[in-house]
Amino acid sequence: MNPLNFHHLRYFWVTAGRGTLSGAARELHVSPSTISTQLRQLEEQLGEPLFVRHGRRLVLTEMGRVVQSYADEIFALGTDLQRAVHERAGGLRQRCVVGLSDGVAKLVAMRLLQPALGVSEEMLFVLEERTPDELLAGLVTHRYDVVLHDGPVPENAPVRVFSHLLGRSAVEWFAPREQAARLRRGFPQSLHGAAVLLPSRSSALRGALERWFEAAQVRPRVRAEVEDSALLKVLGQSGLGVFPAESVIKSEVERLYDVRSIGEAEGVEERTFALSVERRIRHPAVQAMLSAGRDELFA
Repeated sequence: MNPLNFHHLRYFWVTAGRGTLSGAARELHVSPSTISTQLRQLEEQLGEPLFVRHGRRLVLTEMGRVVQSYADEIFALGTDLQRAVHERAGGLRQRCVVGLSDGVAKLVAMRLLQPALGVSEEMLFVLEERTPDELLAGLVTHRYDVVLHDGPVPENAPVRVFSHLLGRSAVEWFAPREQAARLRRGFPQSLHGAAVLLPSRSSALRGALERWFEAAQVRPRVRAEVEDSALLKVLGQSGLGVFPAESVIKSEVERLYDVRSIGEAEGVEERTFALSVERRIRHPAVQAMLSAGRDELFA
């Protein structure tokens, strides 16, 4: 068997991530015909087609998906190697770059990050909040070591990313003390006509809450739709409306925002995922986050 040509493999990997020859050509700064030639040579070496064409897009075959999963890990290791050598040679600090989705509660993120921060006092943490599309793109280009998100990667996503479930939490409604005491009586029907604050429609939680309202035959008065989970709680603290939050951070929410729980949205749960380009997480700080979620926060 001839040795694998990693130059060909990289062209394949980028094309699989972009889904088109033109997109891969722009990233690699070569012509589409050059990439097409490299892909054909790789397919000839492996003995099986890696793509089928659907319109303008290239869709991976079953063998293509197998090759992509290995390529993900190969190039992730290559990036880790380059970073480690660069940091050691330049005396730079080891880094952990974390992407945060709007839908992940800041208090949940804090609980996950605390053990990671204790891995090494010399490690530099970079935390960035971005849109889901920006976060996925950042993972593929290895900008992020991990992304904390409120949902798994969509099955039809054009990139190869792995979803690691950290845990599930029930969801409760909160309000300032006097309002919570009043609404607790007759809950959940007490929310009928009440002012509520909801996450944006792009969040995984929003649809679940609307189905819960319908099942409970409750029609609240929506005062605001808020993307940022921390701002949602601040507005709720001011008395603008009742707001939802995960049960796993109930004590922190009540203490920090001086609010109280009204009751649980039965059947509604919030899930938190760590997204990565690796099937097996290697970064020690990211490993600490996974352990914190599975063994402590959501245990």
